[in-house]
Amino acid sequence: MMVKVLERRGQFNQWFVTDDQFNNLYSPEIRLLAKRHWTPLSIARKAAQFLAAEKHVRILDIGSGVGKFCLGAAHFMPLAEYHGVEQRKNLVEKAEIVRENLQLNNVRFIHGNFTQLNFRHYDHFYFFNSFYENLSGTDKIDDTIAYSGELYNYYNRYLFKQLEQVRAGTRLATYHSLEDEIPPCFHEVGSEADGQLKFWIKA
Repeated sequence: MMVKVLERRGQFNQWFVTDDQFNNLYSPEIRLLAKRHWTPLSIARKAAQFLAAEKHVRILDIGSGVGKFCLGAAHFMPLAEYHGVEQRKNLVEKAEIVRENLQLNNVRFIHGNFTQLNFRHYDHFYFFNSFYENLSGTDKIDDTIAYSGELYNYYNRYLFKQLEQVRAGTRLATYHSLEDEIPPCFHEVGSEADGQLKFWIKA
């Protein structure tokens, strides 16, 4: 099995050299959103190295968009399983097409709202501030979903409560977070990218 994983990584490695190359897997309109809305490969690698420190863990990306974090992380740290939840069906479909093209079998994409998931089914979590769009004056991915300050507060409170209930030792990587969603039981254990990427572990 390990030989097959290494062969696949070598075959598709060209896509993971730069963000520009990886983004070419998507349509032009998706590429235009990459700089602001999709996780850079360097961040995906560092976050995955932290979250997948143990083998065979299940990692959830909350608000996975077109799947770039999950796909990059699955390539860099292939012995973990990555799940991305996204409420926009069209983005899930685009993510699934790229997953199939890259033949990444350790990635799953879920069409739905993260509030519909049982957090106990996952070991660790990645969060690229997917609630931020709800604040006024921010760039939106599209106009297919509702936005409001009330939703921003609701989602933050919900995630806060869910993270309070996960087991001790749970790892969380946040990127560009305002940290409203992080309960005090999570301790910061490191950071990268001038503090934009932070690593947390629940005590």
